[in-house]
Amino acid sequence: MVEAITAKVQNRRAGLLLFVFSLFILAACIPVSAAPAAAAKRTLRHANISHAHSGITTFANSTNGDVATYDDPIVRQAAIRGLGRYNGSVVAIDPNTGRILSIVNQNLAFSEGFIPCSTIKPVVAVAALQEGYVTRETKIKVGRFKYLTLTEAMAHSNNAYFEELGRRMGFETVASYAHTLGLGELAGYEIPREQPGVVPTAPPARGGVARMSSFGQGIQMTPLQLGAMVSMVANGGTLYYLQYPQTPEENESFEPRVKRTLDIKALLPDLREGMHAAVIRGTARRSNLPDDEQVSGKTGSCSEDGSRLGWFVSYMDQPNLKIVLVILMRGNSYAVRGPMAAGIAGRIYRQLQSEEYVTRQPGSTTSASVAQKTDQQ
Repeated sequence: MVEAITAKVQNRRAGLLLFVFSLFILAACIPVSAAPAAAAKRTLRHANISHAHSGITTFANSTNGDVATYDDPIVRQAAIRGLGRYNGSVVAIDPNTGRILSIVNQNLAFSEGFIPCSTIKPVVAVAALQEGYVTRETKIKVGRFKYLTLTEAMAHSNNAYFEELGRRMGFETVASYAHTLGLGELAGYEIPREQPGVVPTAPPARGGVARMSSFGQGIQMTPLQLGAMVSMVANGGTLYYLQYPQTPEENESFEPRVKRTLDIKALLPDLREGMHAAVIRGTARRSNLPDDEQVSGKTGSCSEDGSRLGWFVSYMDQPNLKIVLVILMRGNSYAVRGPMAAGIAGRIYRQLQSEEYVTRQPGSTTSASVAQKTDQQ
């Protein structure tokens, strides 16, 4: 009898264990069978990202298809060496005349444009200074216990600072200044392949005017537009038409053409201080020259359509070398970002200095004679 009862208990235990084990197997199987759609979506999303990234390579021969007959040969060689193997474009401009000295990767420079990333911040800074929303001393809260001035916000490309400026000014003001500074219109004079870019007519659906003011959301900007704008910052307020001579006649008869003159000379020192701080101690440190602190600029890093973008716009203001450089990088690796683009600009500046550029270039024009020509316009 005892043995029979013991056998029954053991059988019941075995059955219970089998039942529990079956429930465990069933529970493990249910999520697997219920999740194919979600898993498929994740796989598809990752595949799409990989496909998009693989479409834009980080390294390429960026001189393919360029027509550089009338490019300044010293500037062009410095730009090619500075860019190296990276997939990108370099636009070099004389800020006192608007003459394009060289364009490396003309296909990219003359494209429809790209999101500006943080290079939109000088536009927002000009608007806020001109409209009286900030001064050099104004501090804006960007964290729980953190406040920044315009100089430090520009130097370290603080998004919260410029988003707050955008909210205070509103979309119409930010968009108006973007147009005034040359975005959304052709920067060049009779450059057939140039595109006008885009400034939105309404706040972007993603992030509104705040994200528009920190990343340029909704804006499509070309390297030529960015170069013309920063040339205006460098020369004191004159927005020149960019000219890119392509025939012997255009090359010989070149004269500066003024698009418009902006009454912002009094506020430019505040903007320049922030751009200079970016090079000395901020996001653009790689462009800084060891023995000379005459470079000022602004970096930009973000992604668009699955491709990374790295921007850097800068100007050198020396007695014998005044030049604006725009660097645009594209690709699928972390190397493609604003600080790396700043490093490319630094290599170009060092090459130009080593070549004693102004004294050696054919037909070089002194700063005095350029200023005289500009004043006569």
